[in-house]
Amino acid sequence: MPLSRARRFPRSRASVRDARAFVREVATDWGHTDRLDDITLCVSELATNALLHGVPPGREYCVSLALDGSVIRLAVRDSGDRHLNIDGPKADLDACSGRGLRLAREVADEIGVTQEVVGKSVWVAFTSVPPSECAREALPTDGRTGSPVYPEL
Repeated sequence: MPLSRARRFPRSRASVRDARAFVREVATDWGHTDRLDDITLCVSELATNALLHGVPPGREYCVSLALDGSVIRLAVRDSGDRHLNIDGPKADLDACSGRGLRLAREVADEIGVTQEVVGKSVWVAFTSVPPSECAREALPTDGRTGSPVYPEL
């Protein structure tokens, strides 16, 4: 059964920091930390976009994470009516902004936009290594038997 968690954030600059802390806490609780930096980067970009372009004054945006098998899906939903093209034009090299979705596209395995009845959800998906496999990969193995070799203390 998939796991999921969601949290609403106010339309404030500090909320982007809080959204990063939220996704780091959830992914760590689930034991899926191998893509934590990518997920954190994406929530920063998507939350900032929601804050600057998608959330009308006085409203909130929602950050959700879902884990289904080895796939983590991060979504940021806002109630703004601005239509978003994730394959939009490239940012001008001299521009101070306009690269957030491009960064998200580069680090995520998938990216998309779901139009909602009110607003939209911008989502990214990451294939994550299950915690048990991370532990196995971290230990050196005996070349003969393939068993983990534990260092002597």
